[in-house]
Amino acid sequence: MFKLIGVVAGFYFLGGWGILLGLFLGSIIDRVRALGEGALNPLQNALRQTVFLETVFLAMGKLAKADGRVSEDEIAHVEQFMQKLGMTPAHRQQAIAWFKQGTAAEFEIEPAFRKFMAVCGHTHNLKEMLLIYLIVMALADGDYHAEEEKLLTAIAGYLGYGPEAFKRLLDMVLNQSHFAGGQVSSETALDDAYKALGVSRDSTDAEVKRAWRKLMSQYHPDKLMGQGLPDDMIKMATEQAKEIQLAYDLIKKERSL
Repeated sequence: MFKLIGVVAGFYFLGGWGILLGLFLGSIIDRVRALGEGALNPLQNALRQTVFLETVFLAMGKLAKADGRVSEDEIAHVEQFMQKLGMTPAHRQQAIAWFKQGTAAEFEIEPAFRKFMAVCGHTHNLKEMLLIYLIVMALADGDYHAEEEKLLTAIAGYLGYGPEAFKRLLDMVLNQSHFAGGQVSSETALDDAYKALGVSRDSTDAEVKRAWRKLMSQYHPDKLMGQGLPDDMIKMATEQAKEIQLAYDLIKKERSL
């Protein structure tokens, strides 16, 4: 925007050569504004990626210990999670250390989320992706314990989500998981598809399409990487996007869109 303003102002006040000066100054202003609105320089990007990974695995450790003990199944789920992400050896070693720290009885999770909010809190997508990863972790063993729900609700609050907003997100993630691996065989698949997009059968075609576009934009790899999501996490975001697309395809077929 300021590039165009600079060109016009440069030409008006200084003539032909002022166009180049205006273009140069306008480009600088646009870049500065972009940095203030979420675009990152390399150092900021590295910091966000580190804090994101740290918070994910600290919280996973806390979730695993929520019912009083860390089971072998929960450890196996974390191992599978790291394998699914395709983490580098260095990231894997650090992730295990954070997970163990999170399982310590005396560990308090709130300061970790204060740190996360200070570094990543103004980026909505990173907050939502973090909460989604933790929901997936809690649901991974097929049991959703009351203590896990209590902890996740508190975490959602640290991230700025009220109880109702968290419940809507939980329902969406739960129903998106029904489309994992490309399987669409449930008798309730169509109902699951609507819930996965956060809409209902009563929603208009335009509302359904708008919800789908919003979710697909949210999970777009380039957008997430640009906002600081670690490379290790992009693969999982891509899988989530496939589940959303399958849900939308089912609704499209039913509505003949």
